[in-house]
Amino acid sequence: MTNLKIPILYGVIIAACLAAYFLILSIFGLHVNPVYSILNGFIMAAGLWLALKAYRKDKGNKFKYQKGFSLIFLTGINATVIFVIFFGLYATEFNPDFLDQLINMWATFYNTNIGIVLFTIALMGASTSIVLALAYMQLFKDSWNTKEAKKHTL
Repeated sequence: MTNLKIPILYGVIIAACLAAYFLILSIFGLHVNPVYSILNGFIMAAGLWLALKAYRKDKGNKFKYQKGFSLIFLTGINATVIFVIFFGLYATEFNPDFLDQLINMWATFYNTNIGIVLFTIALMGASTSIVLALAYMQLFKDSWNTKEAKKHTL
């Protein structure tokens, strides 16, 4: 597989799962309650783990830390961009009253527009991607606690 095939493929899959989860919540009217977005993190974590697993299968167990990190990060960014586009279309075209319902969950004196909400979603997706990339790659970095590494200590 090429270097961009996995991030694009898994980014689309993650975004589709996030959109499906959001639409399922909207069927029950729960999409206006932000507490249910906690599952978004689990969906993103599972998708990024599967992307890393596919990359490891393609490259073998030995791969560079930087390549794995960039793969996870790019996959998360792709998923975030696609989901932000979906969310923007949903909030502006498919359900124009959604933003008012969402903001009324907190306080009524906020002057929040769709741009701020989309920026917040993009920021949450990017931060989740970077945190998960750092966390997952800790599992695969080379250990310094080997006989070879101890030869190089003072």
